[in-house]
Amino acid sequence: MTASERQRVQALLAWQAAMGADEAIGEAPFNCFATPAPAASSLRVTPKPQPVSGAGGNGASQAATLAELEGLVAGFDGCALKRTAKSLCFARGREDARIMLIGEAPGRDEDLQGKPFVGPAGRLLDRMLEAIGLSEEHVYITNTVYWRPPGNRMPTPEEVEACAPFLARQIELLSPRVLMLLGAAAAKSILRRTEGIMRLRGRWLIHSCAGRDIPTLATLHPAYLLRNPADKRLVWRDLLLLKEALEAE
Repeated sequence: MTASERQRVQALLAWQAAMGADEAIGEAPFNCFATPAPAASSLRVTPKPQPVSGAGGNGASQAATLAELEGLVAGFDGCALKRTAKSLCFARGREDARIMLIGEAPGRDEDLQGKPFVGPAGRLLDRMLEAIGLSEEHVYITNTVYWRPPGNRMPTPEEVEACAPFLARQIELLSPRVLMLLGAAAAKSILRRTEGIMRLRGRWLIHSCAGRDIPTLATLHPAYLLRNPADKRLVWRDLLLLKEALEAE
């Protein structure tokens, strides 16, 4: 390889890293610039999509425990994110917790460790909970999707909907006293609302699940706070609302 060719390769790798492609997905290199082989026939028929095993509410509703539900999610192939992620990030925390926290999606650290909220945003979340006397021993934490989106992009509506029946069953099985939604994506997905997070946060809302109305509090995502530390004051107010509700029981 000449010096000029080496420079072009280095520039291409730097561009890919800037776009969020921070890891290789395939086992072997793939030349995306190669001329594709001609199709066998211009009249090739596209096969009709087949139903995905476990998709929809039927597969999720079969789980009688959270452990069974995690097994169903692990065997579920209806979410495209599974094909590019290293690990399933189902949940962390207590399975009898009164408080359930739901974020957006796993990131790189979560994908490597197989648990939600274990990277910088997760460490900030732990400190937020500690500020009102809570820890991982008091909460149950998950996300709207169970696999990391490539490059830490936002999950698509289709990816969220693919995981939604499992998340709904997860909430039903845990039966938390309170839901706390971390960030706009989780708030809009769970509450089925169109307002922005700044309009949704700071007040108690309701999420109906299996005949129960669960008090639900939306707040800013810890990853957002790492970029906008001045807004920690808003989350502190939300945390005080949570603490007040728990103490009133």
